[in-house]
Amino acid sequence: MYSNGLAQVTPAGGATLCAKARRLLEIIRQKSVLRGKFKLASGAYSDYYLDLKPTTFDPEGAALIGEVLLARLRNIPEVTCIGGLELGSVPIIAAVCQRSWPEHPLPGFVVRKETKGHGTDKRIDGNFLPDATVALVEDVTTKGGSVMQAVNAVRARGANVDRVFTIVDRLEGAQETLRQDGIDLLPLFTTRDVLV
Repeated sequence: MYSNGLAQVTPAGGATLCAKARRLLEIIRQKSVLRGKFKLASGAYSDYYLDLKPTTFDPEGAALIGEVLLARLRNIPEVTCIGGLELGSVPIIAAVCQRSWPEHPLPGFVVRKETKGHGTDKRIDGNFLPDATVALVEDVTTKGGSVMQAVNAVRARGANVDRVFTIVDRLEGAQETLRQDGIDLLPLFTTRDVLV
């Protein structure tokens, strides 16, 4: 049923975790699949749109995202913090950070699309660890251009990033784009799972 990786999430309590992943998929189908004509961030047009915010800001959806993603991250001990590009990644980062305490604390950070022009004027805000190995998260990937903004920003600050977790991959080229920069795209679901 899961095209990429949820079958790989089988630590202790694996059956329970798979049940949580199935429930998360149900919530995404109910709350986050819109039909119509939409222009995507990539500039392409689509007859459906995946708006993950109703899922990522849902109490149950956020809790499930935190649980499922943390299970994946526990298997990668070299990752010491997580982050992503504003806005879609923010509730995902918060859910994982909250769930990671206290057994596997992962600090989080956000990459702004542009600096604010006031205050600290940081492009990367939160608990970014320069020279660390970070994992980036995203709600939906299409071509990979948005997440590459975050990749470039954290690499410019000395961090190592070689994996991006996404809730849903639209299967429209993001995996290939990221692979060219030595990055593995690790979706929880793809459109094959979500669009039924």
